[in-house]
Amino acid sequence: MSKMRAERVGEQMKKELMDIINNKVKDPRIGFITITDVQVTNDLSLAKVYLTVLGNEKEVDDTFKALEKAKGFIKSELGSRMRLRIVPELQFEYDHSIEYGNKIEKMIQDLHKKD
Repeated sequence: MSKMRAERVGEQMKKELMDIINNKVKDPRIGFITITDVQVTNDLSLAKVYLTVLGNEKEVDDTFKALEKAKGFIKSELGSRMRLRIVPELQFEYDHSIEYGNKIEKMIQDLHKKD
């Protein structure tokens, strides 16, 4: 498979996953999440879903546990919505880039305050 197709599939999966998680999954442990990226391997066998969760550490852990439990349902819903022969395995990972960006921004603001 081409890298371009994997990127297109990843973008479509991102949209579908947001809809499935927000509207179909009924687990109350799932907090307010934002899917920041979906990276699909070239052979479409694995999809790494990067997401952020609004809340404290416990809410983040609860959300990931709920997503792991609902992974089969999410994958089957994804399979019915997307025309793929094989639906990729889903791997949920926390995206630390927003926290990192906030940390850098705070450091820059602190530097400007010292001047």
